[in-house]
Amino acid sequence: MTTVRIWDLPTRLFHWALAACIVGLVVTAKIGGEAMNWHFRLAYAVFTLLLFRLLWGLVGGHWSRFASFFPTPGRLARYLGGRGTAADSAGHSPLGALSVFAMLLVLALQIASGLFADDEIAFSGPLTALVSGEWVSRATTWHKGWGQYLVIGLVLLHVVAVFAYLARRRNLITPMVTGDKVVPGAAALPSAADSAGHRLLALLLLTLSAGVVYAVVQFGAVPSLG
Repeated sequence: MTTVRIWDLPTRLFHWALAACIVGLVVTAKIGGEAMNWHFRLAYAVFTLLLFRLLWGLVGGHWSRFASFFPTPGRLARYLGGRGTAADSAGHSPLGALSVFAMLLVLALQIASGLFADDEIAFSGPLTALVSGEWVSRATTWHKGWGQYLVIGLVLLHVVAVFAYLARRRNLITPMVTGDKVVPGAAALPSAADSAGHRLLALLLLTLSAGVVYAVVQFGAVPSLG
């Protein structure tokens, strides 16, 4: 049993920042009124985090890269058949990976629909003027209905899974705080890159992601030439 750096600092900060933003989004949506101003700010923050995670999934630490935990049929079959390797459970397990990708996809759809949604009272997404009223209606229906319920459902499923693993003496919380995990057969497992240079790269990618979000939001505010 050896300690290995599994989660680099950018991944850990992403995880907890995303969790906090999702809670804030649900709360502000339920409160409504002036709290919707914060709902928009938090939504833009989640948009930024999702873009960052997409990039970090390509160049981040080993266990944060999509290639290291993508749930291929072979990995799923091996894991479900009780033949999983140390690498299959060091980071995201194949089942956990399914949950991760489902969460990222649902959040992406929720953010995208929010950009075009309109509550027909006082608040509307920044891109509503770019599409027809029919598409605004569809986006609003999804955003306030299935999209919201799927996000809440996946979050609850995630929490239940974490506690289920705790009951089996597998702590998933501590590694996401410290970055390190005690695993068997660690000699064959690579440690995640987590140097100062690696973290600087993450900061640059986060800044780039924020710039893209700002550009998208501002694009919706540009008066139509027609």
